Amino acid sequence: MLSVEILHEDIEPIDEHLQSLIVKSLEAAAVHEDVSGEVVVTIVSNERIHELNRDYRDVDRPTDVLSFAMNEPGEGEMEIFLDESDLEDFPNMLGDIIISLPKAKEQAEDYGHSLERELGFLAVHGFLHLLGYDHGSEEEEKEMFSRQDAVLEQIGLTR
Repeated sequence: MLSVEILHEDIEPIDEHLQSLIVKSLEAAAVHEDVSGEVVVTIVSNERIHELNRDYRDVDRPTDVLSFAMNEPGEGEMEIFLDESDLEDFPNMLGDIIISLPKAKEQAEDYGHSLERELGFLAVHGFLHLLGYDHGSEEEEKEMFSRQDAVLEQIGLTR
C-alpha cells in the first residue's frame, strides 16, 4: 500500500480532481513496481523549483519535477543498521516529489495534451526516480520510460 501526502508551497492549491489523479497515478506505479511506503508530493511555483534545482542540482533554471529519495544514503551520512524485525516499526519513506505547476501547464500545452496527463506523467516519472530509475543512458531511458508508459496506459493517461 502507498500513502501519499500532497502539499502546496508558494502556490495556490490544485483542485481535488487533480490531487486524486496524482494519488491514482502514484498508486498504480507502486502496484506496477510492487512497492509500498510513503511519498510526499509538493506542488510549487517555477520560482521555488528553480531555487531547489539550483541549490540541490547546481542547475540554474526551473524544471518540471524533482525527486528526493529517502532510501538512498546521502553524501557524508552515517549508515543506520537495524535488525529486519525492527524495520516493521518504521514506515518505508520513499521520498519527496516536487512538481512545478506552471511548468506542467506549459508542457501540457506544448505537447498538446491535458494537464491531467502531464501531472500523471510527472508524478510517475518522479516516483520512478525515487526507486532508483534514471535516464542518463539510452538503455536506462528505455527501461524507465517503458515502465512509466505502462503505468500511464494502465490508468488511461496516454497521449
